Order: sequence, then structure tokens, then C-alpha cells
Amino acid sequence: MATSLFLMSLLMLLLDSNPCTALSWRNNSLVDDIGIPCPVSPHPFTMCKSEAEAYGYPCEDHKVTTEDGYILSLKRIPHGHDTDNSTGDEKTRQPILLFHGLFVDGVSWLLGTPDQSLGFILADGGFDVWLANTRGTNTSRKHTSLSPKNPAFWDWSWDQIAEYDLPAVLEFVYHHTGRQKVHYIGHSLGTLIILAAFSEHKLLHLVRSAVLLCPIAYLSRTRSDLTRLAAKMFMAEAAHFIGLHEFNPVGKTAAELLAKVCGDPKIDCHDVFSALAGPDCCLNKSTTCAFMLHAPQPTSMRNLIHLSQMVRNEGVRRYDYGNAKENMKHYKQPRPPLYNLSSIPTHVPMLLTHGGQDFLGDVPDTRHLLKTLVRNHDSDNIEVQYLPDYAHADFVIAYNAPRLVYEPMVDFFQRH
Repeated sequence: MATSLFLMSLLMLLLDSNPCTALSWRNNSLVDDIGIPCPVSPHPFTMCKSEAEAYGYPCEDHKVTTEDGYILSLKRIPHGHDTDNSTGDEKTRQPILLFHGLFVDGVSWLLGTPDQSLGFILADGGFDVWLANTRGTNTSRKHTSLSPKNPAFWDWSWDQIAEYDLPAVLEFVYHHTGRQKVHYIGHSLGTLIILAAFSEHKLLHLVRSAVLLCPIAYLSRTRSDLTRLAAKMFMAEAAHFIGLHEFNPVGKTAAELLAKVCGDPKIDCHDVFSALAGPDCCLNKSTTCAFMLHAPQPTSMRNLIHLSQMVRNEGVRRYDYGNAKENMKHYKQPRPPLYNLSSIPTHVPMLLTHGGQDFLGDVPDTRHLLKTLVRNHDSDNIEVQYLPDYAHADFVIAYNAPRLVYEPMVDFFQRH
């Protein structure tokens, strides 16, 4: 029932407005693309070797098992496509871990050409590049004892990604690269989990610096009507009104919902993401098609419920089980504990980059985060970049991101 209500509301919202119209005045390159469907062929970058070797890059596929049994795929591009032209050797290349956002996986860093994609740019720049893939995504759908068909496989939110996935892959990279501390790059959900870990003074011995693209922490001021609508439908409290037997928060993947919407011939799936995350300014047709052919990736319904709780409530808390009794069982207190972001150690080098058109990492929410962090942080170890025309996806796949975002990022790494 909850699924049907959400899909019906989503269809009405998207049919009533056309986000592509909003795109056209901001980016002339998209005007001619409106209404032209992406090709229906499978995404060419489905496996590590094909996505990298298509451009002559080496690529390794590693498996990492988390403490709670999830088997994650971790990709590695150890150097650039031409070893002779790649700066540094195997022992001196600094490792970088890229952690993707919601509904995508590690391929999101490689969707463009080598001079446009961050993963390739970093490899050519002399870094040892590692691409994380969270539990539930297409290449990380294995467990030591659970099948994805088992509802228990999906019994997690981003709390568990921060508690288990993130340390597992960071530890693996750290030990696999001669115990070198790791530069970290997160986008969207990938920023939330590292902030949560830092707030509990975890992983500090593994991370050399952190770049946060579209940092997500506070969400209560989001401008996205669709996000607010989804939050109402996915709230854990809503399950008690609808009936738990009709709304299983862990038995289905959220990707199934978007797949139904994107399958409607009246809706361009890119419109869904624009309505959720803001009107992108600087995407070209080929990269947008590559993105849409690869997304959405699966996540758990409970993960969406947790994010929805953040939209409806102030602060950054652990997952709310909906009543004091359940919370007491898990946390020994009636309300979920806060992640105290003001307790993040002040010496951690951080670069935070956000955009004026981002509906998810909305400017007021991001400013709240920045005030929390910058107020006490060592001024030599924190930098902020603001791009007024950028929305959520621009930071990963915009055609001008290499100049506006990635160059300052590499400069930041070289100084830290």
C-alpha cells in the first residue's frame, strides 16, 4: 500500500511538471536532448575489466567481507593507462578511496571519458585509486550466510554502512598499500558515513584527508517536494499507520520502486533524479545516458526510512525503530543517539564542496553543517568551495567538473 501511494504521488508530481524545461535555460547542451531517449543497450561498464580496459587502464577486483558478513566488491585502478607517463611508482602512489552516493555504485566515478571521469583523472595523476561498492549494489550482493531473497539481507541502514562497510574497505586499502593512510572522497551518502565515523573518533588512524562532495548531514531544509513526499511515505512511524504486514521496510529494495517509475513511458527517469536532487547545470547527453543506464542501484527500504527520518527531524541520529521499547532494546535509551558532528577532531584535513542548486545538500542545511565544523576546526585543515550553478549530480559527472572541482581537489591532496 505504501509503495502504491508513493508511486502514484510520484507520477502525479512528475507529470504535472517537467524538470527538463528547467534544465534548458541553464545548459544549452541539454536543450536538443530533451525528449530523445537513451539507447536501451546494456551499460558497457558492467564489470571492472570492461569499464577500465575500454580506455587502457588496469583494473583489479577485490572482495572484502564485513564484520557482519556482507561480501563487498572493491575495485582498484593502481595507475594510469600508460605506466611510463604515470607519476610515481607502486610504493609511492598515495591511495585514494572513492565512496559513491545513494542509488549508484563505484562505476559512477568512471562514466565519462578519461579526461572527464574522476577515477581516471586521479589514476593518471599518480594516485592509487580504489572504488567502493556498498552492500546491496549489483556487485556487492553476497553474504556469508544470507541470500538477497531473504528479508534479513536488507535489514540495515546507513548506520551499518558507516559501522561495517566503510571500516572494512578502508582497512583493506590501508593494509594492501603498505599501511599508507588513505585519502577519502565521498559523494552524498559517502559523505554522511565518514562524518558519522569521524564524530565517534573512528577511522582517524586510516584516513589522511577527506573531500566531501555535496556533504549530507542535516536534511530538514531540503527544497525537493519529491524528497519531502518520499520522506512522508518512508517514515518508520508510517509503518504503524499502514500496518507492518503491508509495509516491510527490509523485504524489498528501493531500486524496485524507481524501476517501476522509470519504466513508465511518460516519464524520463532523469526527471526523477532532477526532482529529487535539483536541476543539473552541466551534464552532456552521453554521460547522462551512461548514468541512467546504470542507475538506480539497489539499497534497502530501511536505509530510505532512515534518510527520511533525517528529513523530518532535526539533527543526525541513528535509525529510529519507531518506539521507545525498540530503541531501548538497541540503544539502551528511548531515543536514538545523536552523531555529535561538533566532536569531529579539528586536525582532520577536510575539503567540503557544495552547490547552489542542490536540493538534497541544500544550502541552508549545508551552512548549518559548515558552522558546526568550521567554528572550531583548525583553519589550516578545512576548506570550503561553493559552486552556485551546481546541483547534486554535477559534482560527479558534469563536463566542467575536472576544471572546477577536480583540479582544486588534487591541489588539496598535494598539500595534505
